[in-house]
Amino acid sequence: MSELYIVGTPIGNLGDITFRALEIFKAVDVVAAEDTRHTLELLTHFEIRKPMISCRAQNEEFAAQKIIAILDQGQTVAYASDAGEPGISDPGAILAGLARKAGHKVVPVPGPSAFAALVSVAGAGGKTLVFEGFLSPKPGRRRSRLRELMAMDAAVVLYESPYRVVKLLQDIADIDSERRIVVGRELTKVHEEINDGTAAEILADYSSRNKVLGEFAIFISSNKNVKLLNEYSDNNKEEGYYDD
Repeated sequence: MSELYIVGTPIGNLGDITFRALEIFKAVDVVAAEDTRHTLELLTHFEIRKPMISCRAQNEEFAAQKIIAILDQGQTVAYASDAGEPGISDPGAILAGLARKAGHKVVPVPGPSAFAALVSVAGAGGKTLVFEGFLSPKPGRRRSRLRELMAMDAAVVLYESPYRVVKLLQDIADIDSERRIVVGRELTKVHEEINDGTAAEILADYSSRNKVLGEFAIFISSNKNVKLLNEYSDNNKEEGYYDD
């Protein structure tokens, strides 16, 4: 049976694409994409030309059947979402599941991810991480789920749009204004910004801005991680590693 490659693509900086991803795009018979126009720009940048087929979140199950039909013919397919890893707050999971169920080999081709990028610089990942992605846009549901997440003994990573990020930061601060959070805005892009502080401090920063733009990933430390960091800092101060 043919192979379906699930390919991670840059979340902003085209230099983050992997050699393997380019090799796969060049080798496959067809490229499937969340938005063919967006992925066409990526392929064109690297001088790659391939037949393309759309597979969006709105029609993923229907499009997956078309892609499986292509695989059934013995052709290979690479799937890419608009940015990052397919299946992580992006379409791709349904396609991967249905293709494997149909007997085809599904091969991961890892690439950039806003989730992984933010965790790597947050400095307090701990052993347990919860990726929640986008919370409900409805205030009541958002706050209820946020309380559940922040009560867990785990760090949490969320995604949010510029239109609701201040509201989300307000909700976090209302629940625990001293909770340490790290906000990544436009990760890997020209205007990348990473802010670290308490929920109250980060809220004050973004609330004071005339306009908030960009895509956001938000890391919320667990209570346990905050305590461990504080203990680590206190111990180092006692041993003379820090000046008063």
